[in-house]
Amino acid sequence: MISDTTHKHRRRARGGASVTASIPRPGKIIAIHLSYASRADQRGRRPAHPSYFFKPASSVGVSGGTVERPAGTELLAFEGEIALIIGAAARRVSLDDAWKHVAWVTAANDLGLYDLRANDKGSNVRSKGGDGYTPLGPELIDASAVDPAALRVRAWVNGELRQDDTTAGLIFPLAQLIADLSQHFTLEPGDVILTGTPAGSSVIVPGDVVEIEVDAPDAPGAPTSGRLVTTVTQGEMPFDGELGSLPAVDDLQRTEAWGSREAAGLPPAEETTHGLSPELRAKLLEAPTAGLSAQLRKRGHHSCFIDGVSANIAGSKIVGTAKTLRFVPFREDLFAGHGGGYNAQKRAFDAVGEGEVIVIEARGDATTGTLGDILALRAKARGAAGVVTDGGVRDFDAVAEIGLPVFSQGPHPSVLGRKHVPWDVDVTISCGGATVQPGDIIIGDGDGVIVIPPALVEEVVDDALAQEAEDAWIAEQVAAGHPVDGLFPMNAEWRAKYSAETGRA
Repeated sequence: MISDTTHKHRRRARGGASVTASIPRPGKIIAIHLSYASRADQRGRRPAHPSYFFKPASSVGVSGGTVERPAGTELLAFEGEIALIIGAAARRVSLDDAWKHVAWVTAANDLGLYDLRANDKGSNVRSKGGDGYTPLGPELIDASAVDPAALRVRAWVNGELRQDDTTAGLIFPLAQLIADLSQHFTLEPGDVILTGTPAGSSVIVPGDVVEIEVDAPDAPGAPTSGRLVTTVTQGEMPFDGELGSLPAVDDLQRTEAWGSREAAGLPPAEETTHGLSPELRAKLLEAPTAGLSAQLRKRGHHSCFIDGVSANIAGSKIVGTAKTLRFVPFREDLFAGHGGGYNAQKRAFDAVGEGEVIVIEARGDATTGTLGDILALRAKARGAAGVVTDGGVRDFDAVAEIGLPVFSQGPHPSVLGRKHVPWDVDVTISCGGATVQPGDIIIGDGDGVIVIPPALVEEVVDDALAQEAEDAWIAEQVAAGHPVDGLFPMNAEWRAKYSAETGRA
């Protein structure tokens, strides 16, 4: 069995006998972000290529051990995974030869603390690197005795089955991970590769007992890792804000940690759109921006226009509540700290909700792209109503093909980092000369884009639709040959005729 000192492992041989092998502490632990189709579909994003992060060797734990949920945190999550242990050094190995470099297969629990995830910006150093956050074992399966495409991983919490998937459901075959990593550095004997988790990962709390098992049910002797058992305990030492960033969670982290909004105890996304009921949304879709802006002007609101933007898809219309993203002017040192990793731009597109419009402050600079096809695809997958940016859009044609309505200053091929630093989300911004706050109502059509304060939207849309009905009647009279003098706007005589025919005042 795996121990936390000498790491003596028992390997299951082909004939079912066990032999003992001594493995030193892993030199490297490499983990993949997303690899199972079920997990990718749950997250609403499927990667084109594998991406990785490192975990410290000090995170290794053993079966029967404990893992601490630090004081002041709430989102410790388990992830049942298949762990590969390298037996022969691999450097630039082919896909066909990659599996030969794996000595053993076992179970792993890739524990993570979502409270620190945003701070890590994708590196997972703190969120995944805690002591005991990588339990392995308890037994090892001879890699040469199993088909890497026919392995199974299961996870139980307090005896209840939570995860059950096989390597047939991988986006990237196990051999591909080995071959890909070996392109970049040498995989050495004892190195551990964590191969990702399927759907079903969720939050665990102190007192919970997690069990992970990896097996090959169709192989001779049905070799298994046995159950890797970890118990969650409550820590008493909080993090020190004087030393580094403190834990913080939002609804995105809660949703991804628990696996869904419902599991996290959050209301459905359609109930979080700042009062846009289906009925109100339907009215706003019917009302033109020109009519809505006229009603705003009557109420003294003259700065409601997001100027200089037009639709990437002719005839498209957007209606939704604003989710804001702010870019600041490019500066080398600021971009180094805010441009990479899980930056504000990625967080905005990852967190946009059903029916929301991402509104981007790019200071009216059309000479750089503020989003591209991958982010547009992410927004569409999450149900966003559209994007408004007073900057440019790269991958312009591809974004249009995705079908997400985007209003911008037009196409531009440059990538992030030419003119902008992604700075903040969900703050008051300026876009196209208009002030936009999170939750403001955004309406866009062929005439442009306007911003409506939420407190005014009901009366504004009702009056705009009433005016539209009146204008339609006036148009009928003009088409019938009547002069516009006295008709547009209506004098008392025409108003009486209108009321008599339509029943409206």
